[in-house]
Amino acid sequence: MGDFIAEDVKRKVEAIEGVKEVEVELVWDPPWTPDRISEDTMKRITK
Repeated sequence: MGDFIAEDVKRKVEAIEGVKEVEVELVWDPPWTPDRISEDTMKRITK
């Protein structure tokens, strides 16, 4: 799934006006946890 997600992100960012080049790098350290969700994002997804 990582390659699929990275390619999708790349395509969408390249579609933004003014973006000339995109390089997506997946990293696994530090591991993602829900604690990393910003307060603003948490408010949006829990409505």
